[in-house]
Amino acid sequence: YVPPQVRKAQDTLDDKKREELGRLKKMVNGLINRLSEPNLSSISGQMEELYMANSRKDMNETLTDILMNACVTAVAMPARLMMEHVLLVSILHHNVGIEVGAHFLEAVVKKFDELCKSDAEGKECENLLALIAHLYNFHVVHSLLIFDILKKLVSTFTEKEIELILFLLKNVGFSLRKDDALALKELITEAQRKANTAEKKFQDQARVRFMLETMLALRNNDMRKIPGYDPEPVEKLRKLQRSLVHSSGSGKETQLRVSLESLLSADQVGRWWIIGSSWSGAPMIDDKTSKTQQKPRVGKVSSKILELARKLRMNTDIRRSIFCVLMTSEDFLDAFEKLLK
Repeated sequence: YVPPQVRKAQDTLDDKKREELGRLKKMVNGLINRLSEPNLSSISGQMEELYMANSRKDMNETLTDILMNACVTAVAMPARLMMEHVLLVSILHHNVGIEVGAHFLEAVVKKFDELCKSDAEGKECENLLALIAHLYNFHVVHSLLIFDILKKLVSTFTEKEIELILFLLKNVGFSLRKDDALALKELITEAQRKANTAEKKFQDQARVRFMLETMLALRNNDMRKIPGYDPEPVEKLRKLQRSLVHSSGSGKETQLRVSLESLLSADQVGRWWIIGSSWSGAPMIDDKTSKTQQKPRVGKVSSKILELARKLRMNTDIRRSIFCVLMTSEDFLDAFEKLLK
């Protein structure tokens, strides 16, 4: 039971919160609408100030909603505009905290997965894929996710998927080659195998051939064979990014090394890639079988050390094991060996 006066206080609090969020949305919207390369420095500065003044959750949700509305349209977005929007996210990701990029990436990937399953006629899938590609270009996400998406598209391999593979390779193909040439080679082999088995299925053979030619050009590092490939705009914006990111370099260490599966199942298994995003409903906790397997494999330990562990509140088997290993090891190599066991 909630007393009437408390109920009233809650209602006014909700109204106040709604009003604040409305004001915040207006401010962020105003900044995003004015976004362009020359004023990116001042706008990213103002956005950082908003992050300092408001709750990060509210800011992340507001920014993601506004960017998704601006970039995910039924018509193809101009590449330049798309890059500027993603560059803003990457600057905030490096300067404010990785949860900015993580929140945006998760929303984009989930929307992309949802639209891929439905037969949407518009260009929304291409726009979402462009967002993911540029998040990779500006070091927000690791190549692992891009390879996961490509593998998923190759495994389905319909006309729509072939278009998306071509689109993605044109945007990030050479960067993928630089990051992980072996994974790209495996992907190309898999795509060739799929193309050979599914050859009779497609009416438009030229598109499949063109995709395979593009892949071979990538493997041979031949940029001239890819029509319309121009790395200049991305390089120019990367330079701008380096000048606007406070920390040294463009922040390769802040790249989110997260797989497609992890992003899509984040609500069930938690978000391990965000620091402090612990989750109480992790299925591992209730799993009785895993508990029995995780017995500490430490030899005989003196009762003195076990008593010490108890005093220091080492209340789980694994904590006690680690503590005993550290206390009884001769040197760091010995400790390392025992911890591995």
